[in-house]
Amino acid sequence: MAAAAAVPSSVRGSLREDLTCAICCDLFRDPVMLSCMHHFCKSCISRYWRGTQGPVTCPQCRKEFTSKQFHTNYIVTAMVEKVRVATSDASIKKLEKQLSEALERHHLRKEYIDNCIHKDKEKMDIIKRVAADLRDRVKGEFRALHQILQDEETCMLEQLRREQEEELQKVQRHLEASELSVRELENNIRLLQQANGSLTEVEQFFPQLSRPCVQVETDTDFDVNAFSSRYLAPLQYITWRKMFHSVKPGPSPLVFDVETAHPSIYISRDKTVAVECDDMILHTSHSQRFLQCVNILAVQSFQSGRHYWEVEVGHSLKWDVGVASEAVDRRARIKLSPESGYWTLRLRKGNEYWAGTQPWTRLQVGSPPQRIGVYLDCDERRVSFYDADDMRLLYTFSNGPRGRALPFFSPCISDDRHRPQPIRLLHYPPVALSA
Repeated sequence: MAAAAAVPSSVRGSLREDLTCAICCDLFRDPVMLSCMHHFCKSCISRYWRGTQGPVTCPQCRKEFTSKQFHTNYIVTAMVEKVRVATSDASIKKLEKQLSEALERHHLRKEYIDNCIHKDKEKMDIIKRVAADLRDRVKGEFRALHQILQDEETCMLEQLRREQEEELQKVQRHLEASELSVRELENNIRLLQQANGSLTEVEQFFPQLSRPCVQVETDTDFDVNAFSSRYLAPLQYITWRKMFHSVKPGPSPLVFDVETAHPSIYISRDKTVAVECDDMILHTSHSQRFLQCVNILAVQSFQSGRHYWEVEVGHSLKWDVGVASEAVDRRARIKLSPESGYWTLRLRKGNEYWAGTQPWTRLQVGSPPQRIGVYLDCDERRVSFYDADDMRLLYTFSNGPRGRALPFFSPCISDDRHRPQPIRLLHYPPVALSA
């Protein structure tokens, strides 16, 4: 059936003609073959020869046969049945249904592919648009850095020009005074030589010779080292340190908020080091303190703009670092997840890094970072984590906090086999170094 459906209609028509009886002009019924190789319906050839005495002839080629003999051709019989089935009304209806269904499937498939093409083109437009916006942003960020460097270079070259001018003017004044003094001395020498030993002439020129000559200060050597030291200093490092004034966001100098620290956390005097300890520390009761989990927040909070800070985790085997919403429940034990108001990165077992999604997302970090950089973009609601040594991106939350948020930390509870390791807030004060 499938083979017949696959045969073109012109071919099927020719095949039907070949399988049509020349006597009844219909498809063979019980086809038989004469010795001349022509086929006829068994009943048709029998009727055709009925009443004929003696030799009989083929209805098509008129070849004579001495006897009424024919042979059943089973191959032709099978072919006739296939053609008859294939050309029946039910078969045609079935074939038309199959064709309709196939056409519908092709239309649906084409519609699906057309949608895919449309979506792909939309994605390409989005990629190009986003890439263009990002390209403008990158150019803007580096243009600001270039401007800082250009301004610093211009300022330093102008300072060098002024100092050079001052030194040249000092030498020029000394040079002019020295040349004037030399001219006066040469004039006096000339007068003395004109006197030629005569006291009368000496007395005549004495008042002129007795006038004081131009005073020339003692010349001081030019101190090349003092003049050059400012410009032979590590200019790149000095400028880099100065750039902290203008870097946005610059590293935020965070300090821990003692009022939020769990009683098992010890805070250093300068409030930059936190470590889990065995003994509970007696703090004043405070509604903002974590009571169920070994957590702590920073004093600083952020609600708008972009902010960046770094935390030294060292070789600690476990920790949590990130951002917490101001409204988190600090007295209950809850899972650290965005749904609970936490956007965190964690380390467990010394080598398992996880993003605080729900469920947790395992991260392939590579070399263990010892300093974690946290970047909070309040306006875009993004929280990103970096290996602060090479600024390698570790993970980004795109559904960051709404409203006020605070830097979040947890040194975690250490086991008995390992000594508790501190976490340290890193400060990079924007100090303007001089040479």
